[in-house]
Amino acid sequence: MDAMLQHPDPPLSDGVITLRPKGREDVETLVAICQDPEISRWTRVPSPYTRADAQGWMAASELDRQAGRGIDWLAVDERGDVLASIAVQHIRPDERVGEIGYWVVARARGRGVATRAVRLAAGWALRELGLETLELITHEDNAASQGVARAAGFTETGETEMPPDEGLAPGRYLVFTAP
Repeated sequence: MDAMLQHPDPPLSDGVITLRPKGREDVETLVAICQDPEISRWTRVPSPYTRADAQGWMAASELDRQAGRGIDWLAVDERGDVLASIAVQHIRPDERVGEIGYWVVARARGRGVATRAVRLAAGWALRELGLETLELITHEDNAASQGVARAAGFTETGETEMPPDEGLAPGRYLVFTAP
């Protein structure tokens, strides 16, 4: 695997959603979306979420992409409206393992957006990055994300404790893997 990761061209799409890179033009949209307490509840997204947070996330994402540690997209509908964020992150090339992370806009939840985005990103990562295993880690109380993992073809394979000082809720986390 090359160190620098490249976004696919053409963008990944299943005909319903398209995964595209995020850009400076998305900052205000991301700030508005990430005020949703359900996003910060289950992810490392800070609350309140500021313009500086969005800009910092973009800069960190670009550094991760250039270093081969991760790549992310925004999932958009046919009008270009942002529905979700999806990432292949924490890539460990020596182990051929990566992790899928995502959040979904409130109005798009329960419509299969997360499952579609996970399938697209996971399929691409396994095919194009040569990863052999992808992990999707969810809090034990996040039944919706557990459903997404199963619907996207992931199997529950274990659990882990995640320290709350890393920005995540304390508790037990379930580990799902694919393929």
